[in-house]
Amino acid sequence: QGRLVESGGGLVQTGDSLRLSCSAPERTVGNYRMAWFRRSPGKERDFVASIVWTSDAGAYADSVKGRFTISRDIANRTIYLQMDFLKPEDTGVYYCAGRRFGRSQYELWGQGTQVTVSS
Repeated sequence: QGRLVESGGGLVQTGDSLRLSCSAPERTVGNYRMAWFRRSPGKERDFVASIVWTSDAGAYADSVKGRFTISRDIANRTIYLQMDFLKPEDTGVYYCAGRRFGRSQYELWGQGTQVTVSS
């Protein structure tokens, strides 16, 4: 309870698809912006995509536009990240995050799920 729990990571090949899931606590629905971040080897944790529960419009990092799709299932309180046409540079630990409206920082974080894309 009260935590973000990711699932769906794994080892895939270049060009493959993968879908990540993030189970969110009820209090985030309607009150939080939800997002996916990733930490690639040797890099900082970077923004990937975000969405609000009340709209299906997502925001994306330039590096994933046209390949990744963020979506939400309100009834199941789940955020998804559909990743298509995966590249080796997409490799990293993917984190689900939540930011309450009006706050500048994401304060809810999951434990992360590993995605590895082999060439």
